[in-house]
This record gives sequence, C-alpha cells and structure tokens, in this order.
Amino acid sequence: MALRWRLGISLLVLGVSLIFALPNMPGIPGLLEKALPQGKIALGLDLKGGIHLTLGVETDKALTNALFLAGQDLRRMAQEEKIVILRPRVMGGENLEFTLPRAEDEPKFKELFSKHFSQLGLGEPQRGEAGQLRYVARFTPDEIVRLESMTLDQALRTIRNRIDQFGVAEPDIRKQTGNRIQVQLPGISDPRRAVELLKQTAHLEFHLVREDVDPGKAVLPAGVIVLPLLEKSSVSGQENAEKRIALEKDVMLTGEDVADARPSFDRMNQAYVMLNFNSRGGRVFEQITGENVGRGMAIVLDGKVYSAPVIRERIGGGRASISGSFTTAEAQDLAIVLRAGSLPAPVTVLEERSVGPSLGQESIDSGVRAALVGAVSVAGFMAIYYGFSGLIAVTMLSFTLIMIVAGLTGFGATLTLPGIAGIVLTIGMAVDANVLIFERIREELRLGLTPFAAVKVGFERAAISITDSNLTTMLAAVILYQFGTGPIRGFAVTLALGIAASMFTAIFVSRAIFEEWARHRGTKGLSI
Repeated sequence: MALRWRLGISLLVLGVSLIFALPNMPGIPGLLEKALPQGKIALGLDLKGGIHLTLGVETDKALTNALFLAGQDLRRMAQEEKIVILRPRVMGGENLEFTLPRAEDEPKFKELFSKHFSQLGLGEPQRGEAGQLRYVARFTPDEIVRLESMTLDQALRTIRNRIDQFGVAEPDIRKQTGNRIQVQLPGISDPRRAVELLKQTAHLEFHLVREDVDPGKAVLPAGVIVLPLLEKSSVSGQENAEKRIALEKDVMLTGEDVADARPSFDRMNQAYVMLNFNSRGGRVFEQITGENVGRGMAIVLDGKVYSAPVIRERIGGGRASISGSFTTAEAQDLAIVLRAGSLPAPVTVLEERSVGPSLGQESIDSGVRAALVGAVSVAGFMAIYYGFSGLIAVTMLSFTLIMIVAGLTGFGATLTLPGIAGIVLTIGMAVDANVLIFERIREELRLGLTPFAAVKVGFERAAISITDSNLTTMLAAVILYQFGTGPIRGFAVTLALGIAASMFTAIFVSRAIFEEWARHRGTKGLSI
C-alpha cells in the first residue's frame, strides 16, 4: 500500500510539473496551449536584453529641503506662541539661519526649540543691532544619517512604483552603497523614455500668477518669483522656455495633495493630465479658486510652469488638469510620476548599459547547449556504468529538469545566465545522489541480501548522507539569495529549486521505482 502511495504521489507531481513546464516548450498544439497556464519563464536582463542603470541620489538636496521645511515649521510654531522669528533661510545647504528680534523672547524660544526640534543642534547666538539675536542651527549627525537613509528608501519605493506602472516585467531594483540605486529593466524597447521617467523629480506646485509684475524686471517685489513658461513649437514639437512668468512665491497646493492622475484628451484630441485631489487638497483647491476668480493659477512641475489657466469660477469636486501640448506618451509619463509620487531628491544616471536581445539570445543558446552537453554526457556514463539502473537515474534526471522549469514558471522566478549555470550544477548533484544510492545497493547485494532487501537498506542508509549534504547546499543557496545581487540571486534560485527537485526524485520517486522493480525480479539479480 505504501508503495502504491509513493507511485501515486510521484505521478501527481509529474503531471502538475508538466502542466507548468509545457507552455515553455515550442511547438505546442493550439488546443493544448489554450488549456495550459499562460505563464512562461521570465528571462533576466542578460538573456532578454534591456538596460542596466546605476542611479545616484542627491541626498544633500533632500537635507536642504528638510532644513528649509524645519525653518518654516519653526517660524509657524513660534508665531502661535507669540514669538517673532525673522528671515529663516538655509545657507550653504546645511545651516539654518534666523533672527530673534526681541531678546526677551529667548527663554520661551529655547523652550520651544528644545521641545519640538530635537533633530537640530542650536549654536550660540550672535548679538546684533538693537539687541537682536542671530542663530544658526543644523541637523545633528544622527538626524543626517536618518534622513539620508529615509531619502534613499523613499527614492527606491518611488522608482519601483513608477517602473511597475510603466509595465516592465521582473525589474530588479535595489540599494547600493554610496547613496546609489541599481535598476535592471529587462525587455525595455524604449530605454531613453525609461531613463527620463526615472530621473524626473515630479515636484508639483500651484502658484497664483502676478499679472501686475513684469517678469523681465531686474528687481522684483518681495514675495514674487519668476519661472520659465514652457511652450512647444507647433512645427518641431520642441520645448521653448524663453518666455517667463511672474508668480507669487507662496505655494498654494503641492503634489502631496494629489490622490490620482490620469492622461486624457480634450475635444481637439489634445492630450492632457487630469488630477484628482485628496479630501484636504479638494477643500483647499475649492477655497483658492473661490477667492481668486479672474486670476491665473500656474501649475509648476520641477520649477517649470506647464500651464497657467485663468480661474473662471469656484472649482469643486477636487479636480484639476495640466495641459501643455503633450504628446500621448508625455501625458502618460507625467501621470505615472504624479501618481507614483515625487522623488525626495534629484537622481542622476551614473552608469547606463544596454544589452541587446541578440546578445541575450546568444547567451540562451550557449547556456542551453552547455546544459544539453552536460546532461547527455552524464546520461551516457550512467547508462554504461550502471546498466538499467543508470537508465532509471537518467529518467529521474529528466523528471528533475521538468520540475525545475515548472518551479521557475509557477513561482514567477527570473531565469538568468548564472541561473542556467545553476541548472547545469544541479544535473551533477542529482546524479551524485544516485551514485551514492547505487553503490550502497551494490554493497548490500555483495553481503548476500535479496534485491528487494538490498534496495530498501541501500536507500535508507544513503538517504542520510544525501539529505545532510543537500541541506547544507540549500542553506548556502538561501544565503546567496538573501545577500547577493541580481546574477548571484539568479544562480541561487535555480540551485535551490534543483536541490529540492533532485532530493524528491532521488530519495522518493526513485525508491518507489526500484522497490517495484525489485519486487518483480524476486531473487533474480538487478542490472546495477
């Protein structure tokens, strides 16, 4: 009964493995192809082609922005406590300077500062005219480390969100030392578009337009900034940023209040981006538009004004749009970066490598050829040296390879060139287990045991050594996957799958076949 149970499980596993492995085989009939799962093995960058990028995250810019926001929070909280703070500004990218005009406010100010701004170190004040106190604050070393780590994590998450919405299958995105991020995008057909998508900071702001200020003036009134207004040539489609526009410096609304962004088309079939605000953004947007009917509202992305429509009426419902003579692809990409969130700091492409699909196909052909040569060589040796038992081992090897292919397909793992090397290594390890078992059975037959008893004792004693050696190799594969980079992880995946499959076929399936064979042979010898 136990033997039938083993054979039944073996056939069930073989059937399930074939269902997942067959879609990867060429020449499958149409009806059978429709009945099988649609998933296939995902190929890595080295096999499918694509781009490899190393991005540098400018964390110093994130620290400067965080320091500026801390200064604004300090000024706002001081106003609530009736403390006046003048001119908080960031100097040199790492120092926050501000002035306390009334020296008598110093005790209250220090109490406020120590209570709410422990992340900042406050230097001794310098006394100026009329008793004013000038302070310089900077982030503590621990806070700098925390902010840099948080910036890198946020950039990694934002880049992953953008790539997922861009539609790249099996991307490999990971942090590296030196504030760097490695990105591998297999199967990319438009690498330049992907690079621009990743580099775009996508910092969205809404400002009110100052029609009464000439943007060409050398000296601007306080609270006014001048930014380029992007326009596109109707002939070349190239951006022209020579035109400038004067805006109020205060930000009315930011991209943090955007809940969703989708590309759409107007009546003239011109692409634009439709924005949906969250509940807070919807309330603020409705209030701003209600209080500023007749004025222009500029939509600023990464320091450039994309459009500045005039507010005709109060706009409720939490919706707005960005127009700017976009192509369909540009509108799609802008919607992606707004929907995925803005990068906390600019990123620069430090390294870019392209792998062509032809090179990837050559790698596949070479790897498959190496695997086939190894498998045929091993199969020939086993058949000659061990006879019919060797043919059973070759059959188990084929079963192992089918299970590996099925596992890669079913788990959605990515096959890389080192992964093919892992499969070749698995072939040798699978046969090694059979050799241990066969030699143990030979020893038991020399001692005079019947074929059935020799098979039973041989498998039981050899299984201990096989399990110990394979478990240590499995542990090494897990460590390689956990701490390795892309190619090493690809090797670890196929190695782990191969170990699990070979242990199942060598110890479980092969034993059932041998016991059934020995039972039919009775006292006759085995071809081993």
